[in-house]
Amino acid sequence: MPDIPVGAQIFDLAFHADQPLVITGLLTGHVKAFSYDEQGNHEEKFAVRPSKRSCRTLAMSDDGARVWTGGKAKAIHTIDIGTGEVVETRAGAHDAPINRMRRLLPNLLASGDDDGVIKLWDPRKEDAVRKYTHHFDFISDFMWLDDKKQLVATSGDGTLSVMDVRSKKLEPVAQSEDQEDELLSLLPIKGGQKVVVGTQLGILSIFNRKSGWGDCVDRIPGHPQSIDALCAIPSRYPNAHSTFLTGSSDGILRAIQLFPTKLLGVVADHGEFPIERIAVDMGGEGRWVGSVGHEEVLKLTDLQEVFEDDGEEGSGAEDAVGGDSSDSDEQEEDGRKEDAGPMASTEAEKDDEERSEAGADEDKDSSEEDEREEERRKRKRKTEREPLQAGRRKKGRNEVEAEPAFFADL
Repeated sequence: MPDIPVGAQIFDLAFHADQPLVITGLLTGHVKAFSYDEQGNHEEKFAVRPSKRSCRTLAMSDDGARVWTGGKAKAIHTIDIGTGEVVETRAGAHDAPINRMRRLLPNLLASGDDDGVIKLWDPRKEDAVRKYTHHFDFISDFMWLDDKKQLVATSGDGTLSVMDVRSKKLEPVAQSEDQEDELLSLLPIKGGQKVVVGTQLGILSIFNRKSGWGDCVDRIPGHPQSIDALCAIPSRYPNAHSTFLTGSSDGILRAIQLFPTKLLGVVADHGEFPIERIAVDMGGEGRWVGSVGHEEVLKLTDLQEVFEDDGEEGSGAEDAVGGDSSDSDEQEEDGRKEDAGPMASTEAEKDDEERSEAGADEDKDSSEEDEREEERRKRKRKTEREPLQAGRRKKGRNEVEAEPAFFADL
């Protein structure tokens, strides 16, 4: 699909859950929505500017009717997707610019700012329902564990924290040790049993929930620069539980598989522009993956071209065609024999007998030649060993070599 120009640098994108609609947050503060189809056509649905300052993050509601925006203005705006208008504004939601937002439940929203403060919001209430201050640097990413109703956050202070949204305590239930690196992105794999964290140094850190959140259990290097974004692939593809997409500062969108670890390929290339965010449409189960960087375009890439191997189907078809052709050749040969009549069959039998006798004679001659060749090799090895043994006379255990003149004087 051709790139969608938006007119300014994109900070974040969000896809509608069940419609071909993508929403972008721009450096200029604009929020633009575009519809698209499989033929590569796109159309701008609406463009609104809730604030003159940059829009850094977006979060879509559960029903896809609203989108929440946050950014440098420290406010949270609610936009109606149907009308494209701002329906609510929470001014001063944070004391610092909002860097990341995520919808957790139908009536629960999380936001994190540049000072490491995390707030939980109920859209039906004006004030935040909870506030966490255990981080001291920017909040980079959120992850939701639905089985435990826990919110996982990564921060630029080098730690990962886990918060139970059902608890009224303002402290996390777990926080990792300092990883001595900025943690930038977060993604669950293996059915949520393991968690992948992208870092500033280009290392993928693996956390195991069964082993606890204190420290990572594995570190996988390989990316030349920071890993700013992680995204899961649709579940219909093979090994989807351990395969994901990484967006790096080198401008390359990669497909990575873990256990075993290998690079499956390059999905998209943004050139010299770092990749900020990546997402898959249709609630993560669609065909297109959107990636945005520091350029002024939204890049949509077809995942079918990356994960569906048409070569195997083609080779299988070729094999099937080859088998049919050989069978047809045998059938034509049998048909020619039947059409020739009894005389042709008698001559064919004679030719077969002659060929079998000639083949037997050739086999006999070849076997005799092999035997003679083996005998020559044995004789050659024997003659080669004999000169060495003749020149090297074994000396007895107590034998002494002496000249004959020595015994003549005795």
